[in-house]
Amino acid sequence: MTEAVNFFAAESEPYYLPLADEIEVFRAAYSSRLPVLLKGPTGCGKTRFVEHMTWRLYRETANPLEVPLITVSCHEDLTATDMVGRYLLQGDETVWTDGPLTRAVRTGAICYLDEIVEARKDTTVLIHSLTDHRRILPIDKTGELVAAHPEFLLVISYNPGYQSVLKDLKPSTRQRFVSLEFDYPDVEKESAIIAHEAGVDAEMAERLAVIGEKVRNLREHGFEEGVSTRLLIYAGELIRNDIPPRRAADVAIIMAVSDDKTVQQAVADIVDVVLP
Repeated sequence: MTEAVNFFAAESEPYYLPLADEIEVFRAAYSSRLPVLLKGPTGCGKTRFVEHMTWRLYRETANPLEVPLITVSCHEDLTATDMVGRYLLQGDETVWTDGPLTRAVRTGAICYLDEIVEARKDTTVLIHSLTDHRRILPIDKTGELVAAHPEFLLVISYNPGYQSVLKDLKPSTRQRFVSLEFDYPDVEKESAIIAHEAGVDAEMAERLAVIGEKVRNLREHGFEEGVSTRLLIYAGELIRNDIPPRRAADVAIIMAVSDDKTVQQAVADIVDVVLP
């Protein structure tokens, strides 16, 4: 198979700092098994949010699953067959093997399709029958109609900053989902996240968060994305591991956000002002 699949079952609570009412909305959607769409820039915490909510929801389940979250990282070569399953040779026999979506539908896991717009269109159409009152998954190759387990939930995500005419969700797909919009946190909350995740002190965490805020303001001058919270955490982790702060910022922020030398210099100028 060509899909990148992650099976997730955390024993301890994945750290997540809420920015608004996204926890309450997701919980309410899950209660009614309403499919959820997460929209937001790269590295702002969408995947961590799904992991956190999975831990919360399945911790409260009487019979928690061994694998409550199945994540598929979508890409342009991802086919419907990759998602649903295929016949494979095992010895002298041909045996049907469920794909990640089918496994989630059967077992009641949460299936998270990350960056759904990167997948082929036949993959997107495939999920339609799972996102309305039918809650079924047709498997053409076996002639089976798989009814979704009562605990099954479909979650998808994408980055609107990269969408185009060719890579956008059709209204017929988008309007099947409850949509939650994510963005980068303010300096105070991002400082708390960096301090927790990177293990640096509060002062350094705040400096890194300020860099993040100032770099994102460059979007007003044509720099599309800004720097992700993930990259700020990476810089913090390097600092914690005795890399000098300026060098850590160089490799984790300045050179990571763009290959454009002009943009890199603009980010470096910000870093030089903020870091000691």
